[in-house]
Amino acid sequence: MSTALIEIRRAKPVDAVAVAETHDDAWRTAYRGIIPGAELEKLISRRGPAWWEAAIRKGSRVALLMFAERIAGYANYGRNRARSLTYDGEIYELYLRPEFQGLGFGRRLFTATRRDLAQSGLRSLVIWALSDNDSAVEFYRALGGRAVARSSERFGDKTLDKVAFAWQA
Repeated sequence: MSTALIEIRRAKPVDAVAVAETHDDAWRTAYRGIIPGAELEKLISRRGPAWWEAAIRKGSRVALLMFAERIAGYANYGRNRARSLTYDGEIYELYLRPEFQGLGFGRRLFTATRRDLAQSGLRSLVIWALSDNDSAVEFYRALGGRAVARSSERFGDKTLDKVAFAWQA
């Protein structure tokens, strides 16, 4: 019997192509039927390998969940960007490739990301999710997130509601 190594590590510039592929795959799965098709493709195309490489080189916190030698998912996180919310940290993105969803990998990645933020003194945390993304909303609720704010975002001609989930130290 063989076992696959599961690890969470920081992204390196050499990971940019694989992170971009993971982003594309995860976003198409998460937002198909929610964000209008042309708008979704525009959003995805803006985040190619060059964008990820530049972000990683500039010091953006990008954690990778590795399954064997493959990126199963990633999280991008740092300081809270919403001045109106009194939380220290924010997970900007947390996505898994579709074949790794529902297996506990998201919870592992969330926990590692939250721990890293706390070790940097960012003990409270917020994450935004589109309200129509049922799997994300259920996931954050199952992790103990409390809905603390609502907003909306425009995607072409469509305006979508989003909700902020928060965790205290």
